[in-house]
Amino acid sequence: MPSRNHLDKVGRRKKKKWTEEAMERALTEVKSGRRTVRQAAKEFAVPKSSLGDRVSGRVAPGSRSGPARLITSADEKLLVEFSLYVSEHGFPLTKQQVVSFASSLYKRQHRRVAFSKLGQTWWLNFRRRQEKNIAIQPADGAARGRTACVRKEALDQFFRLLSTVVDAHGLGNSPGRIYSCSETGYQLGRRKAGLSAAAAGPGHKPAAAAGCRDHVSVLACFNAAGEDIPPFIVYSKAYPGGVCYKTRGPPNALYGWSDSGCVSSELFKKWFLKHFLVHAPKERPLLLIFDGHKAPVSLEVVESAREGAVVLLCLPPHCSHVLQPLDAGLSAALKRRFAALAGDGRAADGHFAVSKKEFSGLLSRAYQAAREEEGVRMVKEGFRKCGIFPPNHYALNEAHLTIPPHGAGPASSLEPAQGLLSVAQLAAAGPSS
Repeated sequence: MPSRNHLDKVGRRKKKKWTEEAMERALTEVKSGRRTVRQAAKEFAVPKSSLGDRVSGRVAPGSRSGPARLITSADEKLLVEFSLYVSEHGFPLTKQQVVSFASSLYKRQHRRVAFSKLGQTWWLNFRRRQEKNIAIQPADGAARGRTACVRKEALDQFFRLLSTVVDAHGLGNSPGRIYSCSETGYQLGRRKAGLSAAAAGPGHKPAAAAGCRDHVSVLACFNAAGEDIPPFIVYSKAYPGGVCYKTRGPPNALYGWSDSGCVSSELFKKWFLKHFLVHAPKERPLLLIFDGHKAPVSLEVVESAREGAVVLLCLPPHCSHVLQPLDAGLSAALKRRFAALAGDGRAADGHFAVSKKEFSGLLSRAYQAAREEEGVRMVKEGFRKCGIFPPNHYALNEAHLTIPPHGAGPASSLEPAQGLLSVAQLAAAGPSS
């Protein structure tokens, strides 16, 4: 946070008392020879030094005073336009989001610059210039920590927005054009070197070696008709060695890595531009629903979505466990199938005793369940139960408002395809990511 002295200093900054029209008239008088610089400056009430700079050519006519703007006026208008777009579609319009957009615009203008020079001074000036156009959301007390229950106001606002979008774009009878994507995390623990399970005897479960933990995230995307976009697999720290993880993985899957093994803003941009838009149906417009609170949505994603007739819609904070269709059964079923294929289920600490190289092959076999009749039914039922398609605000009742965002127990390792899980059962089974 800037100091109070800094804020006061910015507020007391001197404002010019002359207009560009007066400066242009004074400049015309001097160039015509009818007035000297001193006479024209006095007559039109403009600074003599500023007029002299324009007469000599040191400053171009129409130039603004002070240092050059880091972002041009045209780009700032675009910044406001994109900020209003995300705000109107449920995304949090925070300082982080606006600065992310601005940094992208700045790097386009200065392609050889590795880092943006937009600092606190730029932010304060931008807010002062645009205070009548956009309203930055203050820090929400409920967003600083995990909330104890779902906020009814957030659900009401989301369903109003969902109904407006579906009606405006004629999606009421098009389940194949309404998509939702969800990130599911898998904690892996590489096996210790030593006896195999068969050699050690029945009931033996190989323990994970200390310090050999990996996190892998899977971004799955389905529409309300049960059709999928091939998954996006994100590894922690680095890709597995070799290419077997690609050849054995799900067909047409996309791969990436991050330090945490979670989908970041840059990775989501990669998935949207190079994967979703490639595999999505050509019939437009499309609706894509996702949780946009974990990281700011990038400017390139918003631009490409608007150009490609894809409407982005953000789930309200801390509500994905009751509003995310894929979390209402499918994600838990895939984890159970994965655990069954891994053979040893989960270790006592909840990690899968599977290496990063083995992960994609097992996921490919587990992911087939999503394309089977039972998996397609789960996806469709998930959209219906969460009230996404068809839009139904009454699909969620008062009981859902008391479900905590995170459950206490680990995910079940039972055999898959035992029926659709309710939202309450899923919450009791534990988080999917």
